[in-house]
Amino acid sequence: MSEMHRFREKDHKTGPVVVVRTAPRDRRRAIVTCGGITVQAALGRSGTTAFKREGDGGTPIAAMRIISGFIRGDRLSVPATRLPLRRIGRDMLWCDEPKHPAYNRLVKAPFKPSHEEMKRADELYDICLVLDWNITSRKRHGGSAIFFHLIRPGYQPTAGCVAVHPRDMKRLLPFLRKGTVVRVLG
Repeated sequence: MSEMHRFREKDHKTGPVVVVRTAPRDRRRAIVTCGGITVQAALGRSGTTAFKREGDGGTPIAAMRIISGFIRGDRLSVPATRLPLRRIGRDMLWCDEPKHPAYNRLVKAPFKPSHEEMKRADELYDICLVLDWNITSRKRHGGSAIFFHLIRPGYQPTAGCVAVHPRDMKRLLPFLRKGTVVRVLG
């Protein structure tokens, strides 16, 4: 039985499954397949991990549902997708402080605990999809802000996210909706 069939290509409730496989020669790169489209991606600087911890640079080996999406509406028009994309505002931050009650949640500025700005100067979060890693059921130090977002030039590694080229994100978005499974394989 092929790997594609073992990891169902389609979930009847959420549509196509996004399958992320580590690239053969570089564990910080991946091949992403969804809806008959195959594209390259960047993974965490530590490759994939079955034991994700805050700050380890690993992309979790897991099946994670897309729970929401964001877009830099001041830079991009909303592409074709069934996934609701919320416009990123200046006051939008993501808490990555494990000891804070809002750990791994969207928060509003001003916010003093450790956080990440959603409205970045670079283009990484111009389209940013939130994956349900350590959100529905949170564990302190279990890793935060696992997103499916845009790449840095040259497919540089991420801090633990899955990142694709903007043109590839636009090709994938029509297949995605809330609840679509992103399955990262080791």
